[in-house]
Amino acid sequence: MTNGYFHNENLKAVVGNLFAAGTETTATTLRWAILLMMKYPEIQRKVQEEIAKVIGDLQPRTEHRAEMPYTDAVIHEVQRFANIIPTNLPHATTMDITFKGFFIPKGMQIVPLLSSVLHDESQWEKPHEFYPEHFLDSEGKFVKKDAFLPFSAGRRVCAGENLAKMELFLFFTSLLQRFAIQPPPGTSKDDLDLTPVVGFTTPPMPYKTCAIPRS
Repeated sequence: MTNGYFHNENLKAVVGNLFAAGTETTATTLRWAILLMMKYPEIQRKVQEEIAKVIGDLQPRTEHRAEMPYTDAVIHEVQRFANIIPTNLPHATTMDITFKGFFIPKGMQIVPLLSSVLHDESQWEKPHEFYPEHFLDSEGKFVKKDAFLPFSAGRRVCAGENLAKMELFLFFTSLLQRFAIQPPPGTSKDDLDLTPVVGFTTPPMPYKTCAIPRS
């Protein structure tokens, strides 16, 4: 089709975004996940126990995710805590709107701050800490949260959201299935710095890690 938004140039742009933007954000999230597993080895052990119980020595599949609430909660909490795109991408209003007393005309560029909801003290029990229990109920079942918006919201939500969720689960579980993630010799978990690098995306500070094969 050549009319409207559904045409080859749009398709090529979307696919390009899935590769370029998707690679950067998924890799950055996994860098945070590895750092946080070193920082909180007790959480890493719980993930590996769930992997052993549900997956065993099999190759992880997306279908396993529904049976692994703790691992799913940890991945969600990595995304919430890391907040890798705090300023989101610019959006534009599709109509005149008044928001909290401010008039915003149609077509105005706006910057929705994702950090304002991902670290909202009214929405999260421990908004500034890494706490996977944010996504678990009293019985250990996974709980969806309306305030979990790392992929933005609305009609212009990230086109690669489902792809990213699949990739994060498969990469994360495959890594922890095969390796124990530890700080390098001479470094303790207390030495690990969780300060993000300042930029459009916020990866962790450069760090070294040891991946010890698990028997």
